Amino acid sequence: MNSLRLLPTRALPLARPPTRVFFSTSPLARKSAVDSAKDAAKTVDRTVADAAVKGIEMGEEAAAKAKSAVGLNSSKAEGTAHEMAGEAKGKANEMMGEGKGTANDMTGKAKGMMGEAKGKANDMTGKAKGTASEMMGEGKGKAQETMGTTNNMTGEAKGKANEMMGQAKGKAKETMGAAKGKTEEMKAKM
Repeated sequence: MNSLRLLPTRALPLARPPTRVFFSTSPLARKSAVDSAKDAAKTVDRTVADAAVKGIEMGEEAAAKAKSAVGLNSSKAEGTAHEMAGEAKGKANEMMGEGKGTANDMTGKAKGMMGEAKGKANDMTGKAKGTASEMMGEGKGKAQETMGTTNNMTGEAKGKANEMMGQAKGKAKETMGAAKGKTEEMKAKM
């Protein structure tokens, strides 16, 4: 059955705004790969320790059963008990070896995950640097283009100013020439 339940809600009056309830199903604190590996190693260690204790208890039980068995002499019972205890210890050692192997495997996986995360972070950093460089280059290009346009407009303005100055000088000389001509003409009439 689903662990989330939907509860009916009542309608709120229109005079006040509805209040919102924010909730999340994600855990409050996320574990890193190292923490996950540590937890896994603790679990494996606990399993191995439990198995070792169980093996020793089995050996002790076997020894007790062997001693209490009817028809067996004490030396035979001790031999059987030692044999069973040896088997139990062997089984416990085998399970400890498996646990250590699992722990090493999980540690290796955690290191691999950390390396992968580091590689992705470096990749993202490289992409960010590339994008920043690209944007900076575009900005420089736009600035140079604007400067070129400004210089072009300044040159055109200077050219127009020189042209107009030349026209003004020409008109001034023309007007002076006309005035001299009128003056000479008036002198001749006098």
